[in-house]
Parts: sequence; C-alpha cells; structure tokens
Amino acid sequence: MATPLRSNSRLSTAMERTGQWVFSQEIPTDVIVEVGEANFNLHKFMLVAKSNYIRKLIMETNEADLTRINLSEIPGGPEIFEKAAKFCYGVNFEITVHNVAALRCAAEYLQMTNKYCDNNLAGRTEDFLSQVALSSLSGAVVVLKSCEDLLPMAEELKIVQRCIDVASARACNEASFPCRTPPNWWTEELSILDVELFGRIIGAMKQRGAKPLTIAAALITYAERWLRDLVRDHSGNGIKCSEPIDSDLRIQQRELLESIVQLLPVEKAAFPIHFLCCLLRCAIFLKASSACRNEAEKRISLILEHVTVDDLLVLSFTYDGERLFDLDSVRRIISGFVEKEKSMAVFNGGDFREVSSSAMQRVAKTVDAYLAEIATAVELSISKFNGIANLVPKGARKVEDDLYRAIDVYLKSHPNLDEIEREKVCSSMDPLKLSYEARVHASQNKRLPVQIVLHALYYDQLKLRSGGADDRNQPDAVTTRNQLQADVSLVKENEALRTELLKMKMYISDMQKNNQTGTSSKSVGTRKPTFFSSMSKTLGKLNPFRHGSKDTSHIDDNLGVDVTKPRRRRFSIS
Repeated sequence: MATPLRSNSRLSTAMERTGQWVFSQEIPTDVIVEVGEANFNLHKFMLVAKSNYIRKLIMETNEADLTRINLSEIPGGPEIFEKAAKFCYGVNFEITVHNVAALRCAAEYLQMTNKYCDNNLAGRTEDFLSQVALSSLSGAVVVLKSCEDLLPMAEELKIVQRCIDVASARACNEASFPCRTPPNWWTEELSILDVELFGRIIGAMKQRGAKPLTIAAALITYAERWLRDLVRDHSGNGIKCSEPIDSDLRIQQRELLESIVQLLPVEKAAFPIHFLCCLLRCAIFLKASSACRNEAEKRISLILEHVTVDDLLVLSFTYDGERLFDLDSVRRIISGFVEKEKSMAVFNGGDFREVSSSAMQRVAKTVDAYLAEIATAVELSISKFNGIANLVPKGARKVEDDLYRAIDVYLKSHPNLDEIEREKVCSSMDPLKLSYEARVHASQNKRLPVQIVLHALYYDQLKLRSGGADDRNQPDAVTTRNQLQADVSLVKENEALRTELLKMKMYISDMQKNNQTGTSSKSVGTRKPTFFSSMSKTLGKLNPFRHGSKDTSHIDDNLGVDVTKPRRRRFSIS
C-alpha cells in the first residue's frame, strides 16, 4: 500500500491525498519520487507504462535496484506531478484552464506523449487547450497567466503564442463589437497579465489594426491596476508615500511604468490628458528614465489646449499635496506647445507675434489660473514664477486680468519682498492690457510697486483727456498702446521744437544787441518787430501743444530774454 512519508515532521498534503488513490494494496511500493519537499511512494511499473522519461531513468541507472527518483525540476511542482501520477494510475482528475498549461509542460517533461502511449497525457491536454481553454478570451488569458511560471517550456511548446493570438483576436473583436457589459470588460481581463505578456498582446493587437483608442483603453486599465496608488490619485491630496524610493516596490513600479510608456501608441492624442499628467507625475516621483519623462511631456504638450488647471496641479505637487515638485516639466510642456503653435503659424503664412490661435489663448488663460494656484507656495521663487508666466507669448493675452490676479496672490503670499523684488514679479505683466475694473483695483492695491500704480493712473488720465471715461468697450489693447506711444512721441517732438524756438530767439536777441549798442535802452520801448520775431510768434501759435505747456506768444520780443537753457520738464499727468 502506498503510504505517505513524514518530511520535516509534517505530512505533505499531497502525500495524504496519494494514499486515497494508490490502489495496489497487495503490491508494496518500490520507488520514492521526490518533488521538492514532497515524497511520493509509488510503483515503478505504473509510472513506466505512461512515462518514457521514468522508463529511461530506470533502464539507464547503474544501481541494481533504483528506489528513489528526483523530479524536482518538473514544471508545476508537486501538485502537478500528483495529477500526472494519478493519470498513470488511471484515476480521474479535473483538467482546468488554470492547470492545463502546467499539465501539458509536465507531460512533455515526463515524455508522456502519444508516441510512447496512445491517448497519453500530452494528447489529453492538447485537446483541452484547443477545444475548451482557447475558445474564449477569458480562457486564453488565464492559461497565459499560468504560463508566467512555466517559461521557457511553455514558449517552446507554442502555448504562449497560441494564447496571445487568441487573446489579441478576441480583444479586437470585443472592442469593435462588444457583446458584454461594460463594453471595456476585456481590458480588465488583460490587466491580470505580467507586463511582458501584456505588451505582446498589445503588439499583436496593433498588428491586427486595432484603433489607438482601443489600445489606450487597455493601457489605462492596466496602469490603474498595477500603479493604483500612483495613477488613480488626481487631486494632489492623496496618499502618504512613505515607501523609500529605492525599495524593491518602487524599483518594480519604475520598471513597470517605463514599460507602459513604451507601449503607448504612436498617435499622440489617443489618451486623455489627465491620464498623461498622472503618468508624468508618477515618472517624476519614481525617478524614471529621462526617455520615459520626455515621452510623457511631449504627448502632453501636443494636446495642451485641452489641459485644465487641476491637470497642471497634478504635475506640480507631491502626492501628499504639501510641497511643490520641480516645475521644469511644466515649463518644458508649455514651451513645447508654444513652439508647435509658432511652427503652425509660420507654416500657414502668418506672423505668430501678431496673431494668436484660439488654442494658444486657452492655454494662456489656463496657465494664468495655474500660476494663481501655485503662487501661494512659499518655496516658489520669483524666477520660477516669471519663467512660467513669460513662456506665454504677449499676443496670446488680450487682457491680462488673470495674470494680474496671479501676481497679486503671489505678492500677498510673499509679504517680505522689497520694492525691487515686487517690480520683478510684476515685470511679466503689461499694465496697459488690464481691464477698467482691474486698473481701478490696481490703483488702490498697496501691494503693487509704485511704478505699476502710476501706469494704471497714467492710462486712465489719457483716457479722460481723450474724452473716454473707461475702456470697457475698447476692442484691442494693442491699438491703445500704439496710440499712447504715438502721443508720447508727439510730446517729445513738441519739447524739441520749443527748445529750438527759444534758441532762435536768443540768437536774434544777441544780434540786435550787437547792432544797437549804446541805444539799447531807447530801442527797448520803440523798436518795431523784426521778421524773425514775427515768425517765432506765428510758429508758437501754430503749436498744437502750446496749451499743455507754458505759453510764450504774449511775451514782447523787445523785452529781455533769459539766455540760460530752460529746464526740460517731463510730461506729467498731473
């Protein structure tokens, strides 16, 4: 009778089951089969009848009577050998999708093929694979999953490739013509696989012409399953990542992430941008390779017009939401998008400096709102704040109220800045592109540097002088800026003309004094006006800005003229 042996003071579970089906009670067992820590008391003649491998061991041994055989390398271990031994004894057992691959490999290892014995274990498992296991997507995936521990034999027996072919074909069919709910159920089935086998299925689906959105759905489900804590948290206020970055778990996650990024389809717009942002934050946190990070950044920059403030915040804060990440990734993403827009503008024959696309304007508005959110971070330096703000071209901001709000939040959150530092913060903003309400607020904002307040007041003074109370209905701030520049130019020309006229009067006065020496006191009250003095008066009256400065037209040329150079006065709004 076959009886289980005691090993390490414990009865093997497999051994306990063996005694129930070894039926040759009159014939004592004559061989002990070792499989790992388990020992099986069996009969040679029952094993030799089905296994050519065991027959060769017995026939080729140098021992007079072989009583112990070591089969520790058999695929599947003790559990699978037990089933193979049952088959040798003619005892029924169940073949399932979970054990069929291991039984097929064990049959090959033990040489239990139909060449040695008809209807042997290898043939039985092949029939089950073809007729049952590989007839559905779920079955093929489960068999493929079991092959992860059976390599390379499962690969050599073509079990892996057959499973991949069936799974990829069924997945493509389900994606196009779903027969179950939810429609993406097949992505959950594929997500149980190791990343290498999963990647091979994705590659096979691409070869079959699967749509990029189909591939994207599978990759998103896979990433959310295996990087659940890192990818699914979109808020920036999630888990405390206490695991060291160099731990085995983090190293495994990093390798997994890099493999997922390599599987991304060529089509850049196949993924939702919030998923790409989460992948990039995961890459930053896990210190993934530069190639992995660059690929994620490029994909985000290409569809940046669809980004939201929350998406950018995902990239900016750590998982606990307590501190900022390195903002270099955000800068590279925005810069990449701007370069793409410039290239498109040049290709279309336009001038990017003058014309800004609607996509660029949306990105500018989002970036300004993003700056207002991160402006409260104490560790955010002026250079980093301005570095991001200045990436947006000037033409993309028709009105800079959102940028003004971000600057105001930054100044409020950093109250210890001096005047020069506050001017640096405000350097990225054009005060003349603020709305009427924003200028009113700015003129009363004590946090702003004096220069910005004066700009706001100066603008409104010019509007009042031109007859307009506000500019809420003005169509273009750039046109207004050009007009202001023209006004300033005219003021400078007026000053230059006034100076030249004074010099001319001084020159004429000197000539008169030289020609009429000795009689100057008499000529002061009686001399008639000369041609040059009349011309000077006429030019002064024609001066359009004479009412805005000192009027000298009523001064009699016969009076003494101060020969000192007049003080040059700034154009004042007061």
